[in-house]
Amino acid sequence: MKPVSPAQQFRFAACLAWRQMIFSRAKLLAAVLGVMFACVLVYMQTGFRDALYASVVLAPSKIDGDLFLIHRQTEAFWRTIPFARAELYRTMAHPDIKEVIPLYMGMAPFKNPQDHTKRTLTIYGYDPLTHLMNIPQVIDQHDRIIDPDTGLFDEASRPEFGPMAQLLSRGPVLTEINDRSITLRGMFRLGGSFASDGNVIVNDNNFFRIFAGRVPEQIDLGVIRLKAGVDPVAVQASLRQRVSQDVYLFTFKEMQQHEFDYWQKNVPVGFIFGFGTLMGLVVGMIIVYQILFTDISTHMNQYATLTAMGYTFRYLFMVVLASSLILAVLGFVPGTLLAWVLYQVVEVNIFLPMPMPVSKMLSIFLMILVMCVMSGALAMQKLRSVDPAEMF
Repeated sequence: MKPVSPAQQFRFAACLAWRQMIFSRAKLLAAVLGVMFACVLVYMQTGFRDALYASVVLAPSKIDGDLFLIHRQTEAFWRTIPFARAELYRTMAHPDIKEVIPLYMGMAPFKNPQDHTKRTLTIYGYDPLTHLMNIPQVIDQHDRIIDPDTGLFDEASRPEFGPMAQLLSRGPVLTEINDRSITLRGMFRLGGSFASDGNVIVNDNNFFRIFAGRVPEQIDLGVIRLKAGVDPVAVQASLRQRVSQDVYLFTFKEMQQHEFDYWQKNVPVGFIFGFGTLMGLVVGMIIVYQILFTDISTHMNQYATLTAMGYTFRYLFMVVLASSLILAVLGFVPGTLLAWVLYQVVEVNIFLPMPMPVSKMLSIFLMILVMCVMSGALAMQKLRSVDPAEMF
């Protein structure tokens, strides 16, 4: 007789596992719902975490520059520490530098033009002729913020600031920022974050009108643009001797990483979402374990019969493993569909990106698969402690 290959053995085991599972439709439904619950919980926790990380690097990713100066005590964009503008101008002596641009940032209360309630947002101030913010809508409308007390409003801000899109479609909107009258002349799209609910862009002179206590000599971010074809890392190395130890000199990627590291390591939000993901997997594993353990207990006589017929413990393990794989697939597919719907609902309500790329789906499927396999391995221990001869 031709020996049965491992692949054929597993296929036979999978058929047996499927027949056992559909024998009790109620138990199968409970197990699938348990896996589905764990899947959705993991999706939502990772989704919130990814929304956090994606939103906090939105603003840094839109700044058009090659090297960046920032105070060493600055932890994140929403709480910058100003430093001397002379530090930035000192770098201009380098022959590979094309231009330097100071950026001013601050948070101030914005008055809703309809109900007059106030809510804090982030203000970005710079020379609009430099096109510092690489946002097409801002570049196209740079001439609208040259005049005194004018600005552009982020249409992706939270709705508590008022129906700004509707109001601005009719023309300029007069409101107040930090108790200073400001005429908003247009909109752009950037998006809020966990630290900021909205954004406004003004020119540098208007920034100091809004923040009367600030002076041009103290900047929040120094942006350095290099000549074409110049290696930023090489210039960074040579500039370290020119700037003081009070500031960081970052490349574009290093600046984004600095912002990312703050939210990942220095605040508890990242840990909370990671812990929530782990708890979802633990809850799902317990549910699947209980289902498989009950299933093994119910079919103990059948397993004993298979053992008496010469089937090895390895084959029985393949049956339980196949059950775990089937549950993982049956729970993952509807869980992914439900999570996608919830992602759309959350995006509309929190105004933060909730992407679901293929890489995320694959990683979560692997998590669910490992969860089910571990549950099956734990449930399988019941068969080790039973003597098949005692079942007859």
